[in-house]
Amino acid sequence: MTGTTPAVPSRSDAVRNRRLLLDAAAKTFAERGVEVSIGEIAQRAGVGKGTVFRHFSSKEELLAAIMLGMLDELVGTGTALLAEGDPGRALHAFMTAGVEIFVRDRAFCEVIGRPSLQNPQVRDAIDRLCDVAEALTARAREQGVVRPDVTGTDVALLLGGIQRTAESLLSAEPQAWRRYLELAFDGITTHTGRTLPHPPPRHLPLAAPAADHGR
Repeated sequence: MTGTTPAVPSRSDAVRNRRLLLDAAAKTFAERGVEVSIGEIAQRAGVGKGTVFRHFSSKEELLAAIMLGMLDELVGTGTALLAEGDPGRALHAFMTAGVEIFVRDRAFCEVIGRPSLQNPQVRDAIDRLCDVAEALTARAREQGVVRPDVTGTDVALLLGGIQRTAESLLSAEPQAWRRYLELAFDGITTHTGRTLPHPPPRHLPLAAPAADHGR
């Protein structure tokens, strides 16, 4: 008795399918948040659900890949800005790029605290983001551009805070976040002579895996 053996995708097909999936997932998560189904992502990519699970064992693994891409984008931007001669302009450009990513991709904020952040590559990327934020902030501190008690972790936390402040306005006023970015930037560059009332956080406060209930 003879049977038909399912065709095994070639390496080039596998690479192409992975790229299609990542692109489709990034757009779908960005537009609608992280609760979209794997089936919807597969349909948008033009592949079957089985293809999704051949590349990613779970939605969390797919989210981790998307997060890694966004974090790498921002880390790359920040690293390039370290060559900018004006430390204040460089820090402002970094914050602008960060909030733009948060505003563009709903999933970026929604995924904070989910188990995808326990992925070692994602955690390493978050550490790199904090390092580049601190490097940019340290340059600005040394030049007297920002308050002496502002840290890179403060700056990284502000990025999400600015997006959340403007979130309810964005459907009607997509650029409203720029107002709150400038308010925040003015806040860290205004020298009042007073110190901040609480020490800066040492790390970004990420939730433990048990905090996620929507897997």
